[in-house]
Amino acid sequence: MTRTKPSTGHRRRARARRPAPRATRPQVMTLAALLVVASVVAGFMVLTRPDHTEPTAASGSSKSGKAAPKSTAEPKWDGKTKILGDGSTSYTGPQKGQLKPVPLKPGEKPPQFVVFSWDGALEGSDHLFSHYRELAKEYNAHMTFFLTGIYLLPKSKKDLYQGPMHGRGDAAIDYATDEHIRTTLEQLRQAYDQGNEIGTHFNGHFCEAKGGKYWSVDQWKSEIDQFYSFVENWKTNTGFKDIPALPFDFKKEVTGGRAPCLEGQPNLLKAIKSYGWRYDASSPGDFQIWPTKKNGIWDFPLQLLPYTDKNQALSMDFNFLYNQSNGEVHGDPSQYANWEQMTVDSYMKGFNRVYYGSRAPLFIGNHFEDWNGSIYMKAIDQVIKNVCTKKGVKCVSFKELSDWMDVQKPSTLAALRTLDPAQNPDWSAVVK
Repeated sequence: MTRTKPSTGHRRRARARRPAPRATRPQVMTLAALLVVASVVAGFMVLTRPDHTEPTAASGSSKSGKAAPKSTAEPKWDGKTKILGDGSTSYTGPQKGQLKPVPLKPGEKPPQFVVFSWDGALEGSDHLFSHYRELAKEYNAHMTFFLTGIYLLPKSKKDLYQGPMHGRGDAAIDYATDEHIRTTLEQLRQAYDQGNEIGTHFNGHFCEAKGGKYWSVDQWKSEIDQFYSFVENWKTNTGFKDIPALPFDFKKEVTGGRAPCLEGQPNLLKAIKSYGWRYDASSPGDFQIWPTKKNGIWDFPLQLLPYTDKNQALSMDFNFLYNQSNGEVHGDPSQYANWEQMTVDSYMKGFNRVYYGSRAPLFIGNHFEDWNGSIYMKAIDQVIKNVCTKKGVKCVSFKELSDWMDVQKPSTLAALRTLDPAQNPDWSAVVK
């Protein structure tokens, strides 16, 4: 799912290498088979699922001792900017323009939440970070940009990073050029100022044999601590003196992330409790149902969407790439227009299923990539314009969704989770 990113610029070392789907295919096929069987009944899925929601975990201390726990309450701000650390970051008060979370009233239909998220947010030569930031602003949307920590670490300083189970300076992705560090910093500033969320995609993007699937809790904490170190000390590491501090404190604003290749969630969930994080988007896939919590953390998975009459696809560009060109990043150009439309149709079928049904949030994950002639970028452009303008739709960040979920009555959430995706209920019987 987040396997490889062979594209323009410097993101991946093996640009012509085929993304390896081995960790993805069994999960997609297994869940898809379940969904096809379930969807036969009465035109929508009939699901029997336990409620795994648990109370939100209290903040504690990291065993590594490097990351301070977050406060659950926003401190009162005196209106003055506070420069932090070496001047790389600052505190400028609560983020502006955020969704105000309010409990549903009895009988009220929930908003249709849609979350667009981006793995490895980098402003490279393709300018896709700025494109989607601007598109979000145009359509009154907020998005989640998952930043890779080493994208703010110069290659000349790569020895400052040591990924778990790997040598010092090693990474499965390329380090950013100095110019792209500069442009990424500017996009992070503007994205935050416009109400978007900055999350984490961690650092080295390691997968498979020595990837996150095999990391211990303490190794995940090391990866998180290093992420914080790189993003909070970019000014020291780069030597840039002409760029002002970012207008936010990473330890306050980062409340979740997505693991590379969607691997290692069990130990990752144990690790992030001590950092006060509130959600994780690393689950490899689930039905389009209302979210639950795992170990006190909101679990926001990629979702199975209708794709063909017989198959489903997970709501991420890599999975469409796998279905359409068997993972080849430059497949048959004569199929590009058809594949783009199939991708748009799948997203829209998934959206319409819940928009006219259970109103479960729709999660869409993507990369800034030019795979198959950039058809997945073009598809997302269409989807944003189609869905974020509809009545009752709120295109929000994962952080905003967490805020909204947190203020709902437990009984309301439990009732919402009993709904099948295409089920349009009597809302007075669900929201009491």
